[in-house]
Amino acid sequence: MRTPTSTTRLEPGHAVPLRTLDPVVGPPVTLPDPERHTHVQFRRFAGCPVCNLHLRSVVQRHEEIERAGIREVVLFHSPADELREHVAHLPFAVVADPDRVLYAEFGVEAHRRALLDPRGWPAIARALVRGAWELLRGRGRLPATSQSAGRVGLPADFLIAPDGRIAAAKYGEHVYDQWSVDELLTLASAQSARAKGRTLRMP
Repeated sequence: MRTPTSTTRLEPGHAVPLRTLDPVVGPPVTLPDPERHTHVQFRRFAGCPVCNLHLRSVVQRHEEIERAGIREVVLFHSPADELREHVAHLPFAVVADPDRVLYAEFGVEAHRRALLDPRGWPAIARALVRGAWELLRGRGRLPATSQSAGRVGLPADFLIAPDGRIAAAKYGEHVYDQWSVDELLTLASAQSARAKGRTLRMP
């Protein structure tokens, strides 16, 4: 199947259609979540060392993220069977999108600068060292040698409000250019404050 492509970036205020996603482990999830904000992360391929480095920080603070009223949904452009063995331990929904359908819909690109931008090199080095250590301890898995959707995907983050509109968006400029957990929590807090302000002003 031909990989869909799109260069249209979504801006805050854009409406995201209601849909059901099937994670590689666990029950289906609704996007947007009608009860809370959803943080949608677009990552790269199954076993990506740099993706794992970032997701580790999300796992460590996942309870804090949930207390802030945020649901995590993470997408990879790898087949479900390949992805499952790498992410089955994660405490949030992970969705396989091997044909990059949602990547195209959200305007998430692939580009050589993902790996060539020097700003991403320190994270690549840390990720490789960490990955090698995990393999030596018998806790890691190597990614597949061939990646049908490539290795040069750029990350992207979207914070989607319960009403389906995009509250905030970030398109990464290099392989490790994404929201930190602190940035995510700050954005969600600001959105909650705005929502409360609108409620208080209602007649």
